[in-house]
Amino acid sequence: MKEINTVIFDLDGTLLDTLEDLSDSVNFALESHALPQREKSEIRLFLGNGIRNLVEKSVPQGTPECVFEEVFKTFKSYYMLHCLDKTKPYEGIAELLCDLKRKGYKMAIVSNKVHSAVQELRNRFFADTIDVAIGESAGIRRKPSPDSVLEAIKLLGSNKKSTIYVGDSEVDFQTAQNACLPCISVLWGFRDKEFLEHCGANIYADSPKDILDWLEQKNYQPT
Repeated sequence: MKEINTVIFDLDGTLLDTLEDLSDSVNFALESHALPQREKSEIRLFLGNGIRNLVEKSVPQGTPECVFEEVFKTFKSYYMLHCLDKTKPYEGIAELLCDLKRKGYKMAIVSNKVHSAVQELRNRFFADTIDVAIGESAGIRRKPSPDSVLEAIKLLGSNKKSTIYVGDSEVDFQTAQNACLPCISVLWGFRDKEFLEHCGANIYADSPKDILDWLEQKNYQPT
């Protein structure tokens, strides 16, 4: 039996490249309210802790709350219509998930997106490989709370001793810490290695194949 048989994935920046659609939506909202736009490199650093946090960091410091709420409303309306214009799985992710499924690993997605959006994205991109997808909802606190991870483990019929978490940000690393799980930090997402090292991360994947290689090495049983 595998020592690790369950993999919990973050969504944005780990499985899906959502940066283009999020950047376009942020800048549409800012421009619509005569606010300065943001570079994609800035928006990349604002991601990882939900869309409200993203927009809060994107508006100029000192923006009145009433203006922020209007910008946020515009962002949500635009993103709802354009969230799949350019979003797609990162290169190698589909192959990784198929390999994990074939080898018998249980898999889930946890995200700070609202639960209905996470479900929709799982159904669109990962219906054949990932059985459980959990987002923010009543009773499920946002990451870095471990709520979504613990719920995913429960729904998969697994346990913490046989589970690893995979994500791309400091929020993901802290989520894994709070759930008492090891964490593989991917380097193709929204944070670079130097930043993640500063946060305490110590297991890295340069490509999706590295995740499978790590799992297979971890589960190797010499005869």
